[in-house]
Amino acid sequence: MTRNIIADKDLVAYCGLYCGACRSYLNEKCGGCHKNEAATWCKIRTCNISKSINSCAECNEFKNINDCGKFNNWISKVIGVVFNSHRQACIVQIQQIGLEKHAEMMAANKRQSLPRR
Repeated sequence: MTRNIIADKDLVAYCGLYCGACRSYLNEKCGGCHKNEAATWCKIRTCNISKSINSCAECNEFKNINDCGKFNNWISKVIGVVFNSHRQACIVQIQQIGLEKHAEMMAANKRQSLPRR
C-alpha cells in the first residue's frame, strides 16, 4: 500500500525537504522527518528540536543558511549533487512564502526538493 502525495506543512522536514513526496514516506517505510524519532543521527533535526523551531527557515542564529555548519557541509553538498537536491532553495522558499505554501507547491509539483540549477 502506498500513500498519496498531499500538501501537509507537517511533512516539511527541518532542512526544508518535503517528506510528503519522498519514496520512503510514500511507501510507508518512514513517518517523515518530524515523526522519525530514530533519526537521532541528523544534526539538523536535533538542532531544530532543541530550538523548538519547525525548520531552519525559522532559525535566527544565521542570517544566511549557508553559514550554518550543520546545514551546509561537504556531506550535504555531495548528497545535493547526487540527488539533484537544493535544500538551501527550499529554506529560502519557506522564508519567502511560509511553510504551508511551500508544502502546497512541493506537493503540486510532486517534488521532495527544489532542483539544483
